[in-house]
This record gives sequence, C-alpha cells and structure tokens, in this order.
Amino acid sequence: MIRVILTDIEGTTSSISFVHDVLFPYASDHLPAFVRQRHGDTLAVSEQLDAVAEVSGVDRNDLEGLIEVLQGWIREDRKETSLKALQGMVWEQGYQQGELKGHIYPDAADYLQRWHDRGLRLFVYSSGSVKAQKLIFGFTTEGDFTPFFSGYFDTRVGGKKEVASYHNILSELGVEASTVLFLSDVEAELEAAEQAGMKTAWLVRDGDLPETERFVARDFAEVDTLLQAR
Repeated sequence: MIRVILTDIEGTTSSISFVHDVLFPYASDHLPAFVRQRHGDTLAVSEQLDAVAEVSGVDRNDLEGLIEVLQGWIREDRKETSLKALQGMVWEQGYQQGELKGHIYPDAADYLQRWHDRGLRLFVYSSGSVKAQKLIFGFTTEGDFTPFFSGYFDTRVGGKKEVASYHNILSELGVEASTVLFLSDVEAELEAAEQAGMKTAWLVRDGDLPETERFVARDFAEVDTLLQAR
C-alpha cells in the first residue's frame, strides 16, 4: 500500500514555463546585485561563493568573475548546489516583496490537499534547493501549501537520475520502498526510483503519451486512480 508520495516540481506540480520563463530570468536579473550587496556581510552567501570558487576555479576574491560563473550556470540550467542555494535566496526576496507567485497546477493543488487529508505523507524531491521548494509552495497563486508537506529533498541527497539518491531518501524516511510513490515528468528519474524499489507515476501533461509499461498520467486526478487501486 502506498503511504508516502514523493513528488518532483517542474513539469509535475508546476509548469516548466514558470521555472524557465519566470524564475530563472528573475534570478539572472537580480542575482548580480544581490551577491554584490550581501557577499561581505552574510555568512550564508559567503559560504556559497566559497563553493562556487572551489568548483569553478575562479579566485574567491574575484567577485565579478564568480558572478559571471553563476550567470553561465543559470543559462546552462546547471544542477550545482551552490547556485541553487543562491537562487533560493534571490527568489525568497522576490516572493516576500510580492514580485513572484509560485505556479501550481489546479489538479495538483486539489489532490495534494486531498492526499494529505487522507493521511498520506507528502515529500518533495527537486533539483532546486529546499529553500526554493518551500518558497514555490509557500507563495503559490492558490495559497500556502507547505502545511501539507512533511519534508523536502534536494541535490544534497544526490542527483535525481542516480539510484543512490533514492536509497538515501528511503533511509531518511525510514519506510519500505514499495510504500513510496514517486511522481516525475522525467523518465530517467523514474527509472532510478524504480531501481531503488519505489513505485512511480510518469506525468505527461502535454504532447503525445509515450508507449511504455509504466503508469502514465496526464494529471494528479489520474494519479489518484493508481492510489485507489493500491
């Protein structure tokens, strides 16, 4: 029986266009000034810049060089933990100032609440930082959804296409893999979760449905049919 739902965000609970057409440009536009203002007096920012310098090889004292690296990583959609952390800080500022509102599909908004009320434990696993995850669900166009989630996972547990990441999540959750349903729009992520023993549902919100033996759903209402069957 499924007792835990682990969900991706981009393309699953929220539109890909919101992430790529709203969040990424916002971070790209505001990150340089944010880093210049905060690099010297905020430990959290300083620690992430240390990590950027270590990974990129750019001198830690070359602030403009580090900003250029970060801008390049944003363009590449690079899954670098330090970038995701800094983006989360910039987005937090935008959400709190009312410049950003997180997108959530109406069906996701409906069923996340239903599943929570039904007693299922809900968790998020996204390449975006935990801070960014809490922000997108805390400041959605439909209200605050963070009360429905029991926890959040990001790339600190490993990459989303790596089997070990899902084993790490299971260890933290302390549950049997067969009781977890992972929702994602990326087949490689589903494969990794399945190899770790989890159940999966492939969200294909647009375009033709793939020919596959996996459970495929257009929306969360269809995912719910799988839950009811289990």
